[in-house]
Amino acid sequence: MGVEIRRATINGENHSESGNTGAPVVLGLQPFALVDHIAKVDWSLLSQIPGEPGGSFPVAVEELKHILNELNAHILPSTDNESLLKTIAGGSVANTIRGLAAGFGISSGIIGACGEDEEGKLFMSNMGFYKVDLSRLRLKNGTTAQCVCLVDEVGNRTMRPCLSGSVKVQADELKREDFKGSKWLVLRYAILNIEVIKAAIKIAKEEGLFVSLDLASFEMVRKFKSPLIELLESGNIDLCFANEDEATELLRGEEKADPNAALEFLAKHCKWAVVTLAQKGCIAKHEKEFARVPAIGEAKLTDATGAGDLFASGFLYGLVRGLSLEECCRVGSCSGGSVIRSLGGEVTPENWQWMYKQMQAKGLQLPELSKSAVVN
Repeated sequence: MGVEIRRATINGENHSESGNTGAPVVLGLQPFALVDHIAKVDWSLLSQIPGEPGGSFPVAVEELKHILNELNAHILPSTDNESLLKTIAGGSVANTIRGLAAGFGISSGIIGACGEDEEGKLFMSNMGFYKVDLSRLRLKNGTTAQCVCLVDEVGNRTMRPCLSGSVKVQADELKREDFKGSKWLVLRYAILNIEVIKAAIKIAKEEGLFVSLDLASFEMVRKFKSPLIELLESGNIDLCFANEDEATELLRGEEKADPNAALEFLAKHCKWAVVTLAQKGCIAKHEKEFARVPAIGEAKLTDATGAGDLFASGFLYGLVRGLSLEECCRVGSCSGGSVIRSLGGEVTPENWQWMYKQMQAKGLQLPELSKSAVVN
């Protein structure tokens, strides 16, 4: 018996920012729609879960249930009246796409699948609220994937997604029409999605799209390096984002395995290469152009969840608007700094305003939708 597939609708209507009259400028491929459960917890819970603290690696259903059941006993008290547990649409690609639409006014859409359950409804409602084009999101019978994001007292996050048995978009379900007319395709490396990633890249390049790839986590790079290197060396990845740990892991075993060496390696195969360095900012390269940009010193760290995803939002906004490499990095630093000021990978209205002020102070091109938000 086959799985029933339908296009996502909200209130019975196909939800598309462009009203089906134009393709989104940026498309994100997230095969599994995902709901994040984010909480600040003590270290004793982190010591109980599989995998290393700080990374992101899939867990089984039983492990997800165990973590969720243990949350209440380990949640840290809030100091700023913020919710102790947030449940929102999640996933790295979804965070980037939502950021582009919500904070930068870039028409954005998502390709993927979600179940007809409460988590699926939440994912569509949250993304649709920000006018993300959901017309390429398939509704299927089954469950929507979930992820627990555990944040320690200093703001570092450990992520454990559960994809077991959840619905996803398959490689043979991708259509040329999904990509036609868009400019960018945003991807996140995951071995579980490697076939659909390859299929999406093939169609995207045939349709003239640029392709952006995020390296996901140091655990994913370490355990599945060969397929990743193959992707990078294919010449089909135009833009690659890596954080410091992922960059080091990428070249582990080589004579030089540090962020600078990783940047050089990525720049050999990609038009744009970026390595984010947390509080030290970022380094980037485009052809012969090199940029080193410091982090935003005014950003307070509450939760690092989504920092790299929102950095990508800002960097992609810069590329879409034709900004220089350094300016793209500076916008990325501003947007990455905006999301870490509160819990979860969704930027609050107050923190978007904070970002616009940072951009204005640095002489960066502001999004049109920000003009009424910036207070002089």
